[in-house]
Amino acid sequence: MIYSSTPVQEIHAALLDKAGVRLLVKREDLNHPEISGNKWWKLKYNLEEAARLRKETVLTFGGAFSNHVYAVAAAARENNFRSIGLIRGEETLPLNATLSFAKSKGMAIQYISREAYRLKHTPEFLNNLTSQYGDFYLIPEGGTNAHAVKGCAEFAEKEFTHIDFDHLILPVGTGGTIAGLICGFKGEKNVIGITVLKNGEFLKGEIEKLIGTFSGKSYGNWSLLTTYHHGGYAKVTKDLLDFVSAMNEKHTLPLDTVYTGKLMWAVMREVEQKRFTPGSTVLALHTGGLQGNIRST
Repeated sequence: MIYSSTPVQEIHAALLDKAGVRLLVKREDLNHPEISGNKWWKLKYNLEEAARLRKETVLTFGGAFSNHVYAVAAAARENNFRSIGLIRGEETLPLNATLSFAKSKGMAIQYISREAYRLKHTPEFLNNLTSQYGDFYLIPEGGTNAHAVKGCAEFAEKEFTHIDFDHLILPVGTGGTIAGLICGFKGEKNVIGITVLKNGEFLKGEIEKLIGTFSGKSYGNWSLLTTYHHGGYAKVTKDLLDFVSAMNEKHTLPLDTVYTGKLMWAVMREVEQKRFTPGSTVLALHTGGLQGNIRST
């Protein structure tokens, strides 16, 4: 996969000036036309491992609007793998833009009930998949595993060294990206995760586990904020929709409503509440996923 180095955009607003805070956005949504944002880094070493194991097919899981499914379909096509996407829930026609794109990239779409989906980590379920689909390389939901952490640690080491900032803030879904970045920074900087799902407190333990497994260390330079989810994963409010629209109009900063909209909302609220020391620089990570704004074909 070809990676394009991405720009850093500065946001100017009266709220920021009043607080004495500089806000930068790492525009990782521009790193690849189809495998954008953190997905590029999470898939890099997964696909290398699939190739090393001489697998011809990759299989993954996701919802009907999954950025991850979208990215896996594109990455598989680009790297000459067949792909299978197991989609939570029932088929809805016509296909939405996400699944239409995945299908156009050759991904075989299969639907599984929500009850069965909850069992996807069990040995029995995985054995049944092998019986049904044959030999494949499994990429977990959201792409989060040790290979994803490795890719995101490399991201921290390669793409942030030239940026002067005090706090890195990013959205968190499964925890793989923030875990990798924390490992890559090796205890430096302050890393803040914004959970995009309701009741996201459990992610702290998941992230700690990912960090420990990858690095054998524990870092204290990070935290999670769990109250900016706007009702839960993929849930939106009118305030959030208005905010996303305003950020695009005022700052030419396109955001999605699942991840980066909630991220930037949280940044502005934290600035408003004077959580950042005057004179500090906050770097927000745009993790891509703009395709998720297209809700139907």
